[in-house]
Amino acid sequence: MAAPSEVDAASSGEGDGGGSGFGSWLDERLEALGVDRAVYGAYILGVLQEEEEEEKLDALQGILSAFLEEDSLLNICKEIVERWSETQSVVTKVKKEDEVQAIATLIEKQAQIVVKPRMVSEEEKQRKAALLAQYADVTDEEDEADEKDDSGATTVNTDKSLFRNTNVEDVLNARKLERDSLRDESQRKKEQDKLQRERDKLAKQERKEKEKKRTQRGERKR
Repeated sequence: MAAPSEVDAASSGEGDGGGSGFGSWLDERLEALGVDRAVYGAYILGVLQEEEEEEKLDALQGILSAFLEEDSLLNICKEIVERWSETQSVVTKVKKEDEVQAIATLIEKQAQIVVKPRMVSEEEKQRKAALLAQYADVTDEEDEADEKDDSGATTVNTDKSLFRNTNVEDVLNARKLERDSLRDESQRKKEQDKLQRERDKLAKQERKEKEKKRTQRGERKR
């Protein structure tokens, strides 16, 4: 932590970049050097605030060269710049400490916040229970519908299977009947052919007998 005197000086000078604490010292220093502080005090403060670090010393020498001897000019300008830098360091340090303290305070407040559990009213409980019951009924109905669909699908599949089995059996029976019919027809044809051959054989035999008898009668007539 910065010393109380440093904090007070820095706090009093935050409005103008540390200018109030530093400004008081600068006014006293310029008055001691015989320089009009009302005219040059604000001017020098503006240079210190706006110029780059390496340009501040040259700018101060240009301002105070009309009032100071050359042998003391550089040292006095360095004194002013160094005092300004010290003041700014204290201000920066205080600001950082203030930021750290602010963050710590915020964290502490957040840690103290207690999240109260949400109270569920009896009406909300009943409404939730009704929704769950309704959902359960819908689910049961869907399950029953699925079971019916599955049962119907099984019945249809069974019927189709029976139809396919019956159809195949009919085809097989028809083919068997056709084969049996062809076999019977073939058997009848064989028997008819055999009978016809027997008839032809008998007819041929009869013709031979008749021809033989006619030949014998002709020989007797001679």
